Amino acid sequence: MHIQRLANVCPKADIPVCHIVEAYLRLQLGIDAFDGAYENEADEHFAVIINTIASTSQSAIHSTYEDFVVLFGWNLKELWQIASQRRCDALLRAGMPREAHESYRYMMDMSDEATKASCLDWSTVFKQKCSALYAVDGDTAALTASGDTALDANNYDKAIELYSASIDLDSATEAIFANRSKARLAKLLWEDALLDAQKVVELNPSSYLGYKLIHAALHGAQRYDEAIEAFQVMLSKLDNSADPQLRDLRQQHVSPSEVEDVIRMAIFVELSNAPLRLLHISAGRLYNRFAQINAFQTSVECKELLSSTTKRADLHTERIRGVVAMYFRYVMLSHRWEKTEALLHHIQDKVVYELDGLGGTAKLQSFCKIARDAGYFWAWMDTCCIDKANNVELQESVNSMFIWYRHSALTMVYLADVPPSSKPGALANSIWNTRGWTLPEFLASKVIHFYQSDWTPYLDDRSPNHKESPAIMQELEDVTGIDARALTTFRPGMRDAREMLQWASKRGTTIQEDIAYSLFGTFGVHLPVIYGEKKQNALGRLLQEIVARSGDITSLDWVGQSSEFNSCLPADIISYATPRYSLPLSEDEIQAAVSSLRNIVPVDSAWKLYDLLENMNVPLFANCRLRLPCITFRVTEVRRMRGRVAHSTYGVKADGLQDLLITTDQTLIQFSRTRSTQQTFFLVRPWDRRILGLPDFSEQLTFADEGESVGDWSESESGSDDTDKSSSNSPGKEELSVDSDVHSRSLRLMVHLGQAFSALLIAQQHVGEYKRVASDQYIIAQVKDPASIDIMNIRTLDIL
Repeated sequence: MHIQRLANVCPKADIPVCHIVEAYLRLQLGIDAFDGAYENEADEHFAVIINTIASTSQSAIHSTYEDFVVLFGWNLKELWQIASQRRCDALLRAGMPREAHESYRYMMDMSDEATKASCLDWSTVFKQKCSALYAVDGDTAALTASGDTALDANNYDKAIELYSASIDLDSATEAIFANRSKARLAKLLWEDALLDAQKVVELNPSSYLGYKLIHAALHGAQRYDEAIEAFQVMLSKLDNSADPQLRDLRQQHVSPSEVEDVIRMAIFVELSNAPLRLLHISAGRLYNRFAQINAFQTSVECKELLSSTTKRADLHTERIRGVVAMYFRYVMLSHRWEKTEALLHHIQDKVVYELDGLGGTAKLQSFCKIARDAGYFWAWMDTCCIDKANNVELQESVNSMFIWYRHSALTMVYLADVPPSSKPGALANSIWNTRGWTLPEFLASKVIHFYQSDWTPYLDDRSPNHKESPAIMQELEDVTGIDARALTTFRPGMRDAREMLQWASKRGTTIQEDIAYSLFGTFGVHLPVIYGEKKQNALGRLLQEIVARSGDITSLDWVGQSSEFNSCLPADIISYATPRYSLPLSEDEIQAAVSSLRNIVPVDSAWKLYDLLENMNVPLFANCRLRLPCITFRVTEVRRMRGRVAHSTYGVKADGLQDLLITTDQTLIQFSRTRSTQQTFFLVRPWDRRILGLPDFSEQLTFADEGESVGDWSESESGSDDTDKSSSNSPGKEELSVDSDVHSRSLRLMVHLGQAFSALLIAQQHVGEYKRVASDQYIIAQVKDPASIDIMNIRTLDIL
């Protein structure tokens, strides 16, 4: 009541005075409540006094109200001390040792040395009473044991309370500080844990445990450099210990230098599939490989890794590789080059974001900003991230391009000609679909995002991967003719080489050789990059490598002009635009045909043919010369057809084949059996081992892989056939004992050979050397009788 009346009559200007008067009144009220065993009420009064004095400037009171100080004998310091002690006593008597202990600790923290000395006797008595409540008969050892029990039970708050009480009750030991530090670490109280750990070191400078705890606290506070230093001191303590157990403990730990070695190896592995130069999109600068590595080694991620990898077992986990891989995730850009692009010399040693945002620079800046906002550190753009003046770097970049896109975290496709808010179909009409490099970029990338001209997602599709969007993938399938499944699950290699060549056949590149170079990664080949060699040579070298390594002769299936590199190859990739001729048989049709031949074709004859073809060498292509195993049919008549003016169409007859027509822009020598010519012509069926149902040769070694080259051929072998060699493995005149399965396989082969096929017209040049005569349409030939195929027709020809 007195307090309320004081508040009502006190002038506003004298509010501080009123607060002090109220504090003195509350002191008496608190003492009365305490004496009357109203501990909670007493606690409330004493708490108000403490807070009032803490918020009131004593110097201001004395300077303004000196008269009151003289008249009433105010002593705010003494008032605060009495209230603090009385509050501790009230809480303790109320059975709240935790709150009493906290109040006592606050009092000690806020008191100067003189105040602590003046209340020494009271402090001793209070500690004894507090200890009695925490433990039976005031046994502080039991108090510590209770803290240990709480710590083992993961009751960290209780453990901290008990250890703190034990420390404040003059039972502080190295072990208690260490355990409280552990409990505070578990509660993520890094600074408090650090103070306890430092106290452990203070009490026992030779203890490794104190430095171990200091390391843990500093690591948790993300002060990694200091944490690493503390850990190194800890290791030195273990190294210098006389205790064999501690020396054994040292063997379980690894030094930061050992961790650095493992990190360096992880970086090497991770960057082996990354571009040589990358844009650090936070800094906005282009970094070479050295700068990329240095950026990681000075990064928070690396320091955290060094600080956290302390046990030897940690070196063999995936965590190090995972952290390195996450840091070096990079984003690639796929786009169509415009008239102006940001080139290497434009951004070298400059900050990308500070450049004039015009033309290609604006594209680069937008690309980097979106990648940065998506949480990536690195980006790559082909216009400015390759030193094209450095031939070594250019070679590696072109040959590694597919791998770089393959290992990217994300590929952004920028469609400059697709306006904002476009409707479905705009992607299909983009010129991006017609460029040579964009095909392997899309096939290689595992995660794709399409962006419109304003850098908003195409169709507002914000899903993580547009390769998983049915609508977008269907649109791409329709425009490219490539099955959506093939687009999303593509793997590089030689399998289905002819189909992949067809995918690229209608695309173009600014530099003519790039039509071949862009496909190196698609086929998984690594070849020299020779700008200036011209398109035919570049494409020829690629196709030569495909045939030589895989044994797949489907790349010989084309229409158009012959290449100067080799007449069996096309001069332009557009020659693959026409789909391969194919007339597959159903299994029922095959079985019916086999049944019709079973009683007609002798078993030994069918088996000899099968055995000979099974043992044929694979094609060998090297140094522009093709050794092609094939079934040959000698041309006996070539006669130009009248009334046809578009190119030249010839009627052709060949031994064992039905008559056929050939259209070509080349002029052929006309001849017949009665009007012969010295030049020899063959219609040939390149031998395709897949007819036998054997494994795909793209998965097996070829002669070229085993080191054989054209230079190893002897003159006697050049142009020779394999008849003699193969026949030595045949049964000869002996009676053959062939089971039903072998006979069926032989007859199935003859059925396939009896079907119409795409033939090559071959003209003899020199002895044993031939050239292909190109045609404007597929030459579709068919044998008159499969049983009439003579093993003498099976040869290996040298084609220039």
